[in-house]
Amino acid sequence: MLPAGRIGSDGESYPAALASHDDVVKDFSLFWETLRSFHRFMGTPLMVPVIGGKELNLHVLYIEVTKRGGFDKVVRLKKWREVSESFGFSTTTTSASYALRKRYMKFLYHYEIVYFLTSESSTHSDSGGFITLEATGIIDNKFEYGYLVRMKLDSEILHGVLYHPQHNNVVIPNMDLTTSRKRRNRRKSRDPTRPKTNRSGYNFFFAEKHAELKSKYPDREREFTKMIGDSWNNLSPEDKSVYQKQGLEDKERYQREMAEYKERAKHLNVEHYLRLME
Repeated sequence: MLPAGRIGSDGESYPAALASHDDVVKDFSLFWETLRSFHRFMGTPLMVPVIGGKELNLHVLYIEVTKRGGFDKVVRLKKWREVSESFGFSTTTTSASYALRKRYMKFLYHYEIVYFLTSESSTHSDSGGFITLEATGIIDNKFEYGYLVRMKLDSEILHGVLYHPQHNNVVIPNMDLTTSRKRRNRRKSRDPTRPKTNRSGYNFFFAEKHAELKSKYPDREREFTKMIGDSWNNLSPEDKSVYQKQGLEDKERYQREMAEYKERAKHLNVEHYLRLME
């Protein structure tokens, strides 16, 4: 079962929030600490994306989206252009709105569910007040318009449906509740031979400086992200190019290994087909 108020998509559990939404909005270092912890728990990669030749500030992106009501509301109200204007991209940066949406979905969407949508396990009531929910639960399955869920309130088990905001009068499909478990098992059995995603120059710099700072200041880890960010901004172009070169080399490594990986997969699929035809 999930911690109080935390429901994972596709039946996958999320970690409990380590801080409140307000705290991570106010504290850049805390935001990065909780974001790294979240992705470690989920087993998903985290890196600093680049848009228009500039590293994207995920903290600012999280703030701009959540202050407009979160990802789903920004999509529904078509606010991505408004969000992109907050970053002051150059006019030569095309499809900035799409790029931001894609990066948000990859690095912040599920984090938002834990730190924003279920912040303090509270929700607005129609009268404008707050209804505090203390519950544990899981999603048994999802369908086009929402989720089939099980919730435990005190000692009572409740079954119900959570709809996406834009859909409130739909027919619930007849679903096999074992589907989500199958999906969860497929996720756990990811191919270990798949190449590791490439890292940017900043990622290499971050790893190097983080190890250095941890040995010097073991009790100040919450400050490391800001310290490293400041160090990166103060690097000379020559010193920065060393790490950027590492990033380019790692990107080439990833592209090469992915091409080999896909080629191997093609051969395996052909061999499997031939065995079926025997």
